[in-house]
Amino acid sequence: MPPSTQVDHVDLVLAQWQSVTPDRDVSPMAVFTRLYRLSKYLNRSVATVFRRHGLHDGEFDLLATLYRSGQSEGLTPNALRRAAVLSSGAMTNRLDRLESAGLIQRVANPQDRRSLLIRLSEKGQTLLLGCLDEYLAALHQLQAPLGQDQRLELAEALRTLLVPLEEQDDV
Repeated sequence: MPPSTQVDHVDLVLAQWQSVTPDRDVSPMAVFTRLYRLSKYLNRSVATVFRRHGLHDGEFDLLATLYRSGQSEGLTPNALRRAAVLSSGAMTNRLDRLESAGLIQRVANPQDRRSLLIRLSEKGQTLLLGCLDEYLAALHQLQAPLGQDQRLELAEALRTLLVPLEEQDDV
């Protein structure tokens, strides 16, 4: 496939870097600066969806993780934290907010009396499912410029970058 004739902000940034540092290979910026900028646009778009449903950043992810786990009894805070790639402090704050809003419940773990399980409340499930279609619509809109083959190729390329990072991550 021939390179695109479209020019984006990153093309301009790369040209500037190449002009002032011709001895350096700035080509990785072509991928990662675009990923960074895309993540900012993505975050802005989905944050708007989540705010309409009364959710803060990252709370949808925790609710969705609980829902899709299929574990009606709940997940341990550590299992939930690892799935969401959060620090324990950030996790505690989010869980406190979600519990205060009645969207999750902390319940005793029947397998280990020293720990708790986090489970989605009925209110949390209703909110999540009400938000899900709007979230998916926003994602479909963001990927609309890509054809089906491009979507599959991009997903595979991103997986290739992500797997080694996840393997070395000790969250």
